[in-house]
Amino acid sequence: MRLCAIASGSSGNCVYVGHGRTHLLVDAGISGKRIEQALESIGTAAGDLKGILITHEHSDHIQGIGVLARRYGIPLYGTAETLCGMLKGKTNIGRIPEELLHEVKPGETLWFDGLIAKAHSVSHDAANPVCYTFEAGGKKASMVTDLGMYDRSILDAVADSEILYLESNHDVNMLMVGSYPYYLKQRILGERGHLSNDTAAKLLCEVLHPGLKHVILAHLSKENNLPELAYETVRIELQAAADRRGLPMPELFVAERDVPSRAVGTEIIAEQLELFA
Repeated sequence: MRLCAIASGSSGNCVYVGHGRTHLLVDAGISGKRIEQALESIGTAAGDLKGILITHEHSDHIQGIGVLARRYGIPLYGTAETLCGMLKGKTNIGRIPEELLHEVKPGETLWFDGLIAKAHSVSHDAANPVCYTFEAGGKKASMVTDLGMYDRSILDAVADSEILYLESNHDVNMLMVGSYPYYLKQRILGERGHLSNDTAAKLLCEVLHPGLKHVILAHLSKENNLPELAYETVRIELQAAADRRGLPMPELFVAERDVPSRAVGTEIIAEQLELFA
């Protein structure tokens, strides 16, 4: 299984997850053309996608979904509320054939030719949003973004992950002194908002285990965070936790905003690594 962040941040989110001949996207919040080009750069064609799993209906997660679904007949998966909000809200994604829409319930498991996906509820100001975990070949990857708080259900969902793609949206101090209006600051800081760098670090320290190999910090705010700040905030706390418990420090890096990040996983071959050199 391998994972590659195609785009990450408030301007658009899209992540590739694949195993063998099975290729999926989680969200498609950038243009269809950019997604096609990014997939080609990692040796995958958009027409080979088995599905697009949607976390929620906000525009930075669905912008390119309509184009891809219509052009390639790609099935779309999301909660009933997410699909309804996507199709009936002011999202400008256009008409999508009904046969391509597949409802997912939180807690439900989806099977894609050896790649298993499971949806989990998250706390965010959207219509029944979810995050996803994936299992294949005895390995597990988890993607958790767009949530204002975490609880035991989230910790249990991502337990034993080898790859953890986690929101580290904002630095609290930057947000508080920044130009956002008060109501927006409160939304971001609330339990249905976004995880801060500090909260992301706390979550990681709670789920740290010997098999956690890769941590990718994601969905950084362009206005209220810096990649270096997110990285250092999390690294310091995670390294301290690893040292206290005698565990190896997982690889840690920040997902790129506008270009594909380096892929991680167990199926990366030399030619693919060269693309990210």
